[in-house]
Amino acid sequence: MGNAELRRLEREIEKTGRKLEAVRRGEWWPLNSRERRAIAGALVGGSYRVARGRSTDRADQRLETAGSAAEMRLNAELTALHGERQRLITEAARAKAAKKKSGWF
Repeated sequence: MGNAELRRLEREIEKTGRKLEAVRRGEWWPLNSRERRAIAGALVGGSYRVARGRSTDRADQRLETAGSAAEMRLNAELTALHGERQRLITEAARAKAAKKKSGWF
């Protein structure tokens, strides 16, 4: 394991964390195309129903579902990155212990 690899993972973790916070604030920039289409469709459907004087319950539900799906995706990415970071640290510690045990200092 190199420090460069660990730094790269740290940057990715930080970037994904910023994306997650942006999604929680309702920003669109971290969304993928499918999530953007789902949110745009829900907004269009809701605005159409508002113009007709009808309830927007279904559109609100679709917006909530799309937002939570984006949060789940980013949480999964963040969990995977943390797991990879831990794997690299454990691997380095094992290598260091094996090197010390064999007498190479």
